[in-house]
Amino acid sequence: MGSGIWGVPLGGAEHFPAQQLLITLLTLGLHPHHPTPPVGFPPQPEEGLIHVEWALTAAEALLLAQDILGGSEPRGLWERQNSLWDTRCGTRLTLLALFPAGFSAGSTDSAGGGMERLASFSSDPFDKPPCRGCSSYLTEPYVKCAECGPPPFLLCLQCFTRGFEYKKHQSDHTYEIMTSDFPVLDPNWTAQEEMSLLEAVMDCGFGNWQDVANQMCTKSKEECEKHYMKHFINNPLFASTLLNLKQAEEAQHHETAIPFHSADDPPRPTFDSLLSRDMAGYMPARADFVEEFDNYAEWDLRDIDFVEDDSDILHALKIAVVDIYHSRLKERQRRKKIIRDHGLINLRKFQILERRYPKEVQELYETMRRFARILGPLEHDKFIESHALEFELRREIKRLQEYRAAGITNFCSARTYEHLKKSRDEERLKRTMLSEVLQYIQDSSACQQWLSRQADIDSGLTPTVPVPSTTGRRSAPPLNLTGLPGTEKLNEKEKELCQMVRLVPGAYLEYKAALVNECNKQGGLRLAQARALIKIDVNKTRKIYDFLIREGYITKA
Repeated sequence: MGSGIWGVPLGGAEHFPAQQLLITLLTLGLHPHHPTPPVGFPPQPEEGLIHVEWALTAAEALLLAQDILGGSEPRGLWERQNSLWDTRCGTRLTLLALFPAGFSAGSTDSAGGGMERLASFSSDPFDKPPCRGCSSYLTEPYVKCAECGPPPFLLCLQCFTRGFEYKKHQSDHTYEIMTSDFPVLDPNWTAQEEMSLLEAVMDCGFGNWQDVANQMCTKSKEECEKHYMKHFINNPLFASTLLNLKQAEEAQHHETAIPFHSADDPPRPTFDSLLSRDMAGYMPARADFVEEFDNYAEWDLRDIDFVEDDSDILHALKIAVVDIYHSRLKERQRRKKIIRDHGLINLRKFQILERRYPKEVQELYETMRRFARILGPLEHDKFIESHALEFELRREIKRLQEYRAAGITNFCSARTYEHLKKSRDEERLKRTMLSEVLQYIQDSSACQQWLSRQADIDSGLTPTVPVPSTTGRRSAPPLNLTGLPGTEKLNEKEKELCQMVRLVPGAYLEYKAALVNECNKQGGLRLAQARALIKIDVNKTRKIYDFLIREGYITKA
């Protein structure tokens, strides 16, 4: 029977295999290198010693053995591990390592111990990261600090619940619960079961499904075979490595997809492509052209060499050539800057932007393009946009003036006017020379006048013979008043008048009210006064004036 530190009896060597460490937990607050043992120490093993086997990692076991057997204080492990708390009774414990007498790095015992045996722990394939609080092997679930690391700061649930703190780690840090209890390939199989299946197949061999199921303990033989064949044999490699999120809706972790940006921004067309020719050989990735402006400017420098025996005139000549080359480079950069600032590289895109303007503005755009380098890109665009807006305003004003000349005062009537105008234009396009001559087929004189007029037009002369307006001109059809606003306010005679003079009811009522009011003020109304009040076609004004006098609405002055 050997003895350890302070002569603590160890019992038989058969109880202490060399590949394990016997840790004695003392409730006396005792340090392993205390200069003198406390009074009454050592107690009898059956009275005061609690013998347990403390699970160490291979690296910690080697460190502890080297420190103790080498004669130095085991400061590395003791200083880190002598602050454990017993969660059951709350008593502070101190760790004391005891070894059999004569134990050394080269000694062996019945178990074939020594440092070689301790070193064999490092080859254990089931080594897992230890808990930073109690150094025990971590089993899922465990806690990972989200603020400490690298290396990751891992704690078991027991150390986490008691608020273990070490160096920079605080108990109020954010944390993550590490577990493999989530589906990956199948909603009924967790990630841990997937790993266990692969390990069982590796240990028991492919096809030995009964032993694989026995080793897993959570799935039957048929389930193991079906799952393995479905996801690892029959599926293609690419498809089997993708997460099927539709089948795993209960998954605990959903990774956000990484946005994909196309490699064509900036575009990288090949030299012989149509896009490269449209861009004049511009390479956006390099911000350079295949052929620069004044591409052979460097040729003038290829034979210049400054030597010490050059004469002053030759030296000055070479300096002048270099200055000229610098000025050519500045011109090249100036042109590239103008092209880049004004977006003139992609001609097709530039033309698309130009086509959005009306034809008149496009002509102005083409004319003002030469002044773009003076104004700058932003000022030039503002100038073109302002002229485009001016053109739109002028066109709108012209359209409103056309409505006013036609006697239209509201947009409801304007829509009807535009519809009728469009119909007349379509009918005019369909009209041919034969259809025009057929209008005068029954009137020989009118037909002769029309033929003379066409002859003058064909010869390039101004026609002197007017086309007869009474018999030769086809009259416009009566205006359809159906659905027009104000129609219900007219009597039958007024409706007939509006149809014949092609006047919308709203405009007629407005003109009628103006003429009646003026007649009441003046005690009568003349035709000239009526034409001054109603600025429309004089023929329409006369018909309205005669109708109102005939019906007794107004009196002649």
